[in-house]
Amino acid sequence: MKTFFNLAVCFVVLFGSCTSGDGWVELFNGKDIAGFQQLNGKAPYRVEDGMLVGVSVKGQPNSFMVTEQSYGDFILEFDVLCDPALNSGVQFRSESRPDYNNGRVHGYQCEIDPSARAWSGGIYDEARRGWLITLEGNEPGRSAYRKDDWNHYRIEAFGDTMRIWLNDVNTANLLDNTNPQGFIAFQVHGIGNNDALEGKEIKWKNIRILTERVGQNLLQGTLAPEINRIPNVLSAGEQADGWKLLFDGRTNAGWRGAHKDAFPANGWKIAEGAITVLRTDGSESTHGGDIVTTDEYAAFELSFEFKITEGANSGVKYFVTESEKQKGSAFGLEYQVLDDAVHPDAKLYTTVPGSRACAGLYDLIAPQNKRFNGVGQWNQAVIKAFPDNHTEHWLNGFKTLEYERGSDAFRELVKGSKYAAKVYNENGLFGEAPKGHLLLQDHGDEVSFRSIKIKELR
Repeated sequence: MKTFFNLAVCFVVLFGSCTSGDGWVELFNGKDIAGFQQLNGKAPYRVEDGMLVGVSVKGQPNSFMVTEQSYGDFILEFDVLCDPALNSGVQFRSESRPDYNNGRVHGYQCEIDPSARAWSGGIYDEARRGWLITLEGNEPGRSAYRKDDWNHYRIEAFGDTMRIWLNDVNTANLLDNTNPQGFIAFQVHGIGNNDALEGKEIKWKNIRILTERVGQNLLQGTLAPEINRIPNVLSAGEQADGWKLLFDGRTNAGWRGAHKDAFPANGWKIAEGAITVLRTDGSESTHGGDIVTTDEYAAFELSFEFKITEGANSGVKYFVTESEKQKGSAFGLEYQVLDDAVHPDAKLYTTVPGSRACAGLYDLIAPQNKRFNGVGQWNQAVIKAFPDNHTEHWLNGFKTLEYERGSDAFRELVKGSKYAAKVYNENGLFGEAPKGHLLLQDHGDEVSFRSIKIKELR
């Protein structure tokens, strides 16, 4: 009877996996790579002592050992030992399609990062949107990874919820609906032509997956901050935390034309969950014109996504005042939205080089440490304006600049900018209004916005 039971629950011969009585299945059988195929790069993989071992090699792009089966809702567990000089990851709900970058693997990636940055357990959107969850500010998560030792990972994917647990610490808590299912893959990261990284290894073992009763088996405990990347939707957690949608994905409610009582009759469209300024001739605020929120805001955290067309120029302004009724765009501090590679504005400035580049404070402060997903891709931007006037710009999970609104240093920057002649106006010093509107700019180029949401800070 014992032999019969083992044959009934283990399908090693047919499927290369073994099912236990509690529903867990060995995704990797520890003997060979049955059920997997290699995609993209040609870094060598081997099976040794029950482990899947990947080896870094020069001159190859990222290599992936990919499951032949696709998975939607699941819990995946594995142990990993990564050379501290390498970076790696495990793809999940991922794809490789001939119509997308010639079959390049893309989708969610659970990060393995032994570096001092310590973002292991974050979620990266490989070959698409970039970082969805970094571990910036998540110190318990950053401390969970054990360098030069085996680490235990658990990936939970259930509906729109994806969570990563690293050594029993929840490092990522994501809501996203871009890929409801896809393959799982084990990555050997490309090393370019770095001789020092040649031949280093990453090892995985105890790889198992649960696809039954997933919702009933999710871990409970202290969760990392929830990150919601579902377009134009507020999660229950966001609502409880005070976030509000400024764009519902369907109508222009809450917006009007700058210096106008109503939304522009032309120059803008709302379709496919985005609000888009239409292409005209590239001039500033001369067609549909800028649009502003009907409400004004003081201290806040503003999050939005934008997608630009080639050569496009636009911006999101904050602390916008309208009483000056000047020609062109209303006064306000501007988070620049720009195709740096094509638009000439990226190379122009008054005093500070680079201060008109994407994610910069227009003509005042140049962005640093920037990660741009590219033309035609959605990019996530965040503006944080704190009650003490400390202000930050973020792009795709990376802080690009910070400054103190109203400080002596800020006022000197204003005096050296194109706003020098506007330092004083009826609202006081430029950029220092106690509150103001938010503005989406019409600069005559096609740019789309979505997931515009705000949390007022006290």
